[in-house]
Amino acid sequence: MPDRLKGKVAIVSGAGSRGPGVGNGKAAAVLFAREGARVLCVDQFLDRAEETCALIRAENGNASTLQADVTRAADCERMVATALERYGRLDVLHNNVGIESRKNLMEVTEEEWDRVMAVDLKSMLLTCQAAIPRLVEASGGSIINVSSVAALRAHGRTAYSAAKAGVIGLTISLAGQLAKDRIRVNAIAPGMVYTPMVAEGMSAELRERRRLAALIQDEGTAWDVGWAAVYLASDESRWVTGQVLVVDGGVSITTR
Repeated sequence: MPDRLKGKVAIVSGAGSRGPGVGNGKAAAVLFAREGARVLCVDQFLDRAEETCALIRAENGNASTLQADVTRAADCERMVATALERYGRLDVLHNNVGIESRKNLMEVTEEEWDRVMAVDLKSMLLTCQAAIPRLVEASGGSIINVSSVAALRAHGRTAYSAAKAGVIGLTISLAGQLAKDRIRVNAIAPGMVYTPMVAEGMSAELRERRRLAALIQDEGTAWDVGWAAVYLASDESRWVTGQVLVVDGGVSITTR
């Protein structure tokens, strides 16, 4: 059904893609707008957010941009204040910011560990702290945190897996604290979707192996993750909180 988010205001952090194509944040922002939301597209790199915003406006959607570093509390407060100034309310916070680390236990440095934790986990704490008072004012809303199947299976990327597992723990903790305010907090755990972030340096052979790893052997895309976000942002999920929606073609239930 159309207009699933009509009348809602959404912030999407990490709304730009780091290269050609569509990343998870861009897909979510575009789909939110298609479903009737007014969207604040936030990214550390303004040109990336502007590209997403241009796609939305080309479809007659309602969106604007903001440059912000969500590892900084002051930027998170400014982000929320901007949404209130431009749109008058806040209903949805979609935390999509994240970076990769491909180092295993003995390779990861203290500096890289701290950076991954700041971007992938601390940023979500700070955005939530800034947004929650405004969601309370709106008599409820939805917070969506992007995790990863790397948090659910044995994985060699130590810092990344730990940070994404932390996202799930944060999600469950906040869901328990905020249910009384009718604020739902859920996570999405994407599998091996093909996005600009993972495409860097990927061979055609590896891309094909990733496709075949899932039970549903169609390549996952950012649009698959974006549609999951639409559901969690909408009133269709009004009785869903503290959950991890895995979007991985079934890879997390295989033994291979």
